[in-house]
Amino acid sequence: MNVGIGLPNTIPDSPGDAIAEWARRAEVGPFSSVVALDRLAYEGIDPFIALAVAAAVTDRVRVATMIAIGPLRSTGVLVKQAMSVDALSGGRLTLGLAVGARRDDYEAAGVDPRRRGDRLAEQLVYLRNGGDGHRGLSARAGLELLVGGASGSAFARAARYADGYAHGGGPPRAFENAVARALAAWSDLGRPGRPRLWGQGYFALGEVERGNAYLRDYYSFTGPFAEKIVAGNLTSPRAIKDFVRGYEEAGCDELILLPTVRDIDQLDRLAEVIGR
Repeated sequence: MNVGIGLPNTIPDSPGDAIAEWARRAEVGPFSSVVALDRLAYEGIDPFIALAVAAAVTDRVRVATMIAIGPLRSTGVLVKQAMSVDALSGGRLTLGLAVGARRDDYEAAGVDPRRRGDRLAEQLVYLRNGGDGHRGLSARAGLELLVGGASGSAFARAARYADGYAHGGGPPRAFENAVARALAAWSDLGRPGRPRLWGQGYFALGEVERGNAYLRDYYSFTGPFAEKIVAGNLTSPRAIKDFVRGYEEAGCDELILLPTVRDIDQLDRLAEVIGR
């Protein structure tokens, strides 16, 4: 199993040079990918801009959205952003897409959330088929696509249009249950082989309260459920090692560990823990 690291692009008040520095350190560390989250109505840096910066200072690691909220953008804008990052990275982009869960993001984008599932499916068809309706907006053949989400529709979209499934986080048991549904959807469509399986978790080493405060704020829209997310924050080397082992045993291909504290020493501490 590969282990990637999240960029601090949605952590408020991150320094302007944080994205580049995290990407540089990840490039020479034990990480296989750098990943950006996506929120519109929340302080932070757009994921495609963050990944463009990361692509410019790296040569080895993959750059990925985990995930981008596709329906917030028109298909043309989404394809242009993704293909720009893919070109800047020399074909290292993994594009993870989902519908998202925040109503305020859709309000800020002026997009009707009631059609978000259909809109995402249309975008996936365009990306998968290459799209030839507008000059300069064709997706690269072979672009790695992931679909995230926990609904039956999300698993069906992953099986029909994507190369793999991106899980939204939680303990290894939750990942294992989601993988069973993803594999069943894949099999039901008669697709050969096996989907790529990506997972994620949050971590904070030595700065527990700061990390927990960020998660409470970021997930405040979930109400009391935010405390369950906070409880899953990995705050010790032992917790991280157990989490990594659990995901590996559950069949994860790429596990992304997302920082909840913006300080660059978080990356260095994590590198020491996973020791790869």
